[in-house]
Amino acid sequence: MASEPRSLFVTGTDTGVGKTLVSAAMLHALARHHPRVVGMKPVAAGLVRRGEGWISEDVLALRAASTVAVPPALDNPVALPEPWSPHLAAARAGRHITVAELLAAQRALLAYADVVLVEGAGGWRVPINDTETLADLAVAMAAPVVLVVGLRLGCLNHALLSAEAIQADGLRLAGWVANSIDPAMQCRDGNIATLQRRLAAPLLGVLPWLDAPDPRSIELQLPEDFR
Repeated sequence: MASEPRSLFVTGTDTGVGKTLVSAAMLHALARHHPRVVGMKPVAAGLVRRGEGWISEDVLALRAASTVAVPPALDNPVALPEPWSPHLAAARAGRHITVAELLAAQRALLAYADVVLVEGAGGWRVPINDTETLADLAVAMAAPVVLVVGLRLGCLNHALLSAEAIQADGLRLAGWVANSIDPAMQCRDGNIATLQRRLAAPLLGVLPWLDAPDPRSIELQLPEDFR
């Protein structure tokens, strides 16, 4: 168990590849080793009506998988109505996002948990304003990264480029997860084997195609330094 709080950053090869599902499953896995784990969605773009308010379904999933409750302003400091790229959704909402404000929320969360799992939005280089991306937040956090690879045609290129970008930014790719998002994908196992040979990081799990996946039932290996 860690002697001081730590963070993990989860990114994906694209939007819609299952980052939230993997993040929730990883929170459940982390909770078997660390009593206080919390998920964070720094920027959520695309909200749904719940009761009298609006919230991100991704945020709800992360909260359900966390073992501690925290102030909403910390685990989701920016919530934007439109399901667009963060910088565009923020402009539409008249909101300016900065890495500094997101980092401040992440740092504050370390007081509540042993591990803070931060889920990005879209892929690695998603802009949050005219000059900064969510990759800049991961760099500021100096956190190891888990890459979610959506298994579909084109995933090899997306996964290898994402891994190169993560490493070029000076961060450690702590592992990757293969998620079967296309039930009709051909040569799935061959694609996984190719990435196992080419990615300099361990495969933490392979998620099968499921209509309604339950993160509590997903078995994932944790990065070694989080076990």
